[in-house]
Amino acid sequence: MKRLSPALSALYLVLMIAVVISVDVAFFQHHPEIRLIGNIVVVALFAGGYFLLARLKK
Repeated sequence: MKRLSPALSALYLVLMIAVVISVDVAFFQHHPEIRLIGNIVVVALFAGGYFLLARLKK
């Protein structure tokens, strides 16, 4: 598995943070337990996507 470029990794991280904050504000503002679970799911999906991108990069 190859590493992604630092610029692409940084962009991916900023996108993940934006999605987490957007989902928190839009859907889970008054539900702390569900907010935690939703954040974990979003981060897990982004981590899976990151490893998939790294695997496909040659």
